[in-house]
Amino acid sequence: MGNEFYKLSAGEKIFKFVNYALIILLCLSIVLPFLNILALSFNAGKDAERGGIYFWPRVWTLENYREVFTSANIGKAFAISIFRTALGTVAGVFLSAMAAYTLKSKTMPGVRFFTLMVFFTMLFSGGIIPYYMLLKSLHLTNTIWVYVLPGLYSAWNLIIMRTFFQQISISLEESAKLDGCSDFGIFMRIIMPLSKPVLATISLFTAVSHWNDWFTGAFFVRTASIRPLSTLLQEMLTKQDAIRESLMQAAGSTQYQMLERMQLTGDSLKMATIIVVVAPIIAAYPFIQKYFAKGAMIGSVKE
Repeated sequence: MGNEFYKLSAGEKIFKFVNYALIILLCLSIVLPFLNILALSFNAGKDAERGGIYFWPRVWTLENYREVFTSANIGKAFAISIFRTALGTVAGVFLSAMAAYTLKSKTMPGVRFFTLMVFFTMLFSGGIIPYYMLLKSLHLTNTIWVYVLPGLYSAWNLIIMRTFFQQISISLEESAKLDGCSDFGIFMRIIMPLSKPVLATISLFTAVSHWNDWFTGAFFVRTASIRPLSTLLQEMLTKQDAIRESLMQAAGSTQYQMLERMQLTGDSLKMATIIVVVAPIIAAYPFIQKYFAKGAMIGSVKE
């Protein structure tokens, strides 16, 4: 690799240097803020109010994480988040892939009309009130299924997978049909195995969306015991900020100790909450990141 670099022209060397410099800067812009969040999450909240903490805690403590994990219903919230993320991702990606495979067919009657209808939903929405009325009429509000069923199909994901499926050579499908394979068999045995890159990408985006979604639990679910982790932590932070703001406004000699106690879990609590929410996604990413750059179609078709 080193010898090849010296064989490059001056312009090519400058081009590579600029590319590497931009990539390094981009990586630093992502990694450094995360390290700052991690350092603040392990730092005492009262000490963090002084500032000056960048990539290493100044006063180590686990109080912020203890505050997060001792919150009421935290165990159920974790279980619900895992349930909705796992089921919603698997079912949503599989059903969207089936719909995308159907829409990529040029022989299906009305395929252009149905594709246009799918694309139309990306441009226009009925609004939050009609959406709530629809969920209520379907008896999905205040149930655990409101997290999964409404998001089974995504127009954006469907179009992305349809475009990817269209790049797969039709020769593979024709050969399979000559061997007596059904359409569903072609979909499961040929299309799905050759679509690992797009399936992994869509799965990651879908899982992140389910895991980070706090809006559904906050507005469509009234029972606290079936709210997901993101909603529970968001409510905890909202209450924390409200209590702290009221104490700041009314701080006096009798309330000063309470104010000091709230500062122990101020901004540092927010950082600990961020780490708790993003840690599962970061842990899962290394197992599927290889599919982003790897092409499973290389060498599969020879014409």
